[in-house]
Amino acid sequence: MFLFKSVNILLQDVKHDIFIARKVLFGDVMNEQLMNSLRKITAEEQSILMGRDTIDRTLYMESQENRINAEKLLAAGKMITLRTHTRFIHFPEHTHDYVEVVYMCEGKTTHIVSGIEIPLKKGELLFLSQSVTHEIKKAEENDVAVNFIVLPEFFSKILDAMGEEETPLRKFLVDCLCARTSGPGYLHFKVSELVPVQNLIENLLYTLMNDTPNKRKVSQMTMTLLFLELVGHMDTLCAQNQDQAVLIEVLSYIESHYATGSLSEIASLLHYDLYWLSREIKRKTGKTYTQLVQEKRLAQAAFLLKTTDRNVDEIAGAVGYENMGYFHRIFKEMFQMSPKHYRSTQMQIR
Repeated sequence: MFLFKSVNILLQDVKHDIFIARKVLFGDVMNEQLMNSLRKITAEEQSILMGRDTIDRTLYMESQENRINAEKLLAAGKMITLRTHTRFIHFPEHTHDYVEVVYMCEGKTTHIVSGIEIPLKKGELLFLSQSVTHEIKKAEENDVAVNFIVLPEFFSKILDAMGEEETPLRKFLVDCLCARTSGPGYLHFKVSELVPVQNLIENLLYTLMNDTPNKRKVSQMTMTLLFLELVGHMDTLCAQNQDQAVLIEVLSYIESHYATGSLSEIASLLHYDLYWLSREIKRKTGKTYTQLVQEKRLAQAAFLLKTTDRNVDEIAGAVGYENMGYFHRIFKEMFQMSPKHYRSTQMQIR
């Protein structure tokens, strides 16, 4: 698997400032305070320990269907909340009418998503769309997981921030927003070793568990940073089948080699037949390899125009274009303005 390198230097700086400020204010004490709060035995769990042998459906479902309703979990007008996963009992198969993001704080849980068993370990993330079936095997006291309950529309601004580049995470969001079932419906990220990701999740937990000013805006910004960080580490996405693995490998290669790479090179490196790989890319993304590379190059060019003082021709060369006339033409086709005009509009926004 190729390393999926993050290029958003500006966001890295912003995140660094957030992490430093949060550590100065709370230090390591916040981690322990959060964990002590999350470890508490809930009233539902207490009833299970006292002998209840099924979940309390009235807490989750409005009908006899095994479908968990957002209205049961989210306060009126809210778009995101969190709750700890119910331990000491097998949580039966169900669906959701919202997007669920599971974060494993400590210990482990075993999830069965659309028939596929997924062990979730400490520090890992599991994204679940509305289209999947989901059940969780019995968790013990030291298996502490947090479920982020999120309405699909919460992700609309995040999708805008991610741009048009084709990634499994972007496709997942589009499917959630459109209630489509074309993809696998879940994403499993093994990010326990990624400190920036862990810090962002910690910040999100703190925001949602406390009476933070502008809670929705802060949580939305934090989630946006989290998604952008994950896009930069797609090598941590666990593929459950060969189809998904091929797509992750191709997109990871493009992220790292968009300026100089080629389809023939990646086919050789991954030991795939060139023509088979070309067809698979088109089948899975609806775009050719060349189109995916062009999207990445132009997105990177736009980023450099916004965040550096390098001249346009230098930027074009840095992202892989030697023909300046061609670069100017395709940039205008994508952004409906010239590179120079694009830079000036971004300066006005700032």
